[in-house]
Amino acid sequence: MRFVHGFVGFVAMVAVSGAAQARDQISIVGSSTVYPFSTIVAEKFGQSSGFKTPVIESTGSGGGLKLFCAGVGLSHPDITNASRAIKASEEELCASNGVEFVEFIVGNDGVAFANSLEGESFSISIAHIAAALAAELPGGGIANGADIQANGMKTWAQVDAFVAGQMGVNALGLPALPISVMVPPPTSGTRDAMGSLFMKEGWKKLGLYDGETKNLYKSLREDGVAIEVGENDSLIIEKLAADKNLFGVFGYSFFDTNRDKVKASILDGVELNFETIASYEYPGARPLFFYVKKQHVDVVPGLMEFIEAFISEEAMGMDGYLFPAGLVPLSEDDFQEQVEAAFSL
Repeated sequence: MRFVHGFVGFVAMVAVSGAAQARDQISIVGSSTVYPFSTIVAEKFGQSSGFKTPVIESTGSGGGLKLFCAGVGLSHPDITNASRAIKASEEELCASNGVEFVEFIVGNDGVAFANSLEGESFSISIAHIAAALAAELPGGGIANGADIQANGMKTWAQVDAFVAGQMGVNALGLPALPISVMVPPPTSGTRDAMGSLFMKEGWKKLGLYDGETKNLYKSLREDGVAIEVGENDSLIIEKLAADKNLFGVFGYSFFDTNRDKVKASILDGVELNFETIASYEYPGARPLFFYVKKQHVDVVPGLMEFIEAFISEEAMGMDGYLFPAGLVPLSEDDFQEQVEAAFSL
């Protein structure tokens, strides 16, 4: 839990007080993964609290933090949702603009690698994902030798052979289906999570995390194999349902609520489910966050009440109303840390 304090001059404080008092709705931006949870809380809050329903925009984690850290006052959001922790560069942006914030963890999530129910069932390693999507590989993945070349693999069978050779294991027998994977945009926290949990860790499994190949996992293919899509996760589900050879990377909640259309691959022998996310056994498990602007808490109507509504057993608990929507609850100790943070505001 982090509490960030920066100097805010007299002029800035006057500006936020006057501007925020003129706003009668909470403004929230950020992650498309956290968006459905935040929206459910906002709708219940608007129905029962006496305050207006907060306005929420799905801008992606990076886009939301950029807006959030831009300053204080009416033109800047009060809260930003994020499917990954704030970066050092974003903390610096907040500090440079006099923004003080408190970080909350609202629950756990898992990054799914999924495809249509009509497609092949995959039980693979994250090394397969890293090899399939990296822009460059030794020998391009298809030729002998260590020369770094553009990734030339076109099928999952080729990926399987490359991974087996790199790791010194038997091939899994993946089919000769074309590699086609929808990936989140650079502004997305899920893209960052994919980069660290699938690409980087998969790179390590491939034995490529050293020497001249160490950082090659950071660049994805631009030959049409890795297909960047926007922040609309519902659209990803629709595209997967329409093309049985297509895979997609997105959050657990969208997988969980669309089990009638898609299935998740087993990664390194672990299924994607509530238990493996809660235990962090699943290799794509991650926490979800939101950040609150401290200067706005006492002046934006209902902001403190909304935080209390979100950070509550009724919402986030094992029997809370966010659980059926796909949020994996925190442990009791972690939940109490969030409650204590709310009391500090």
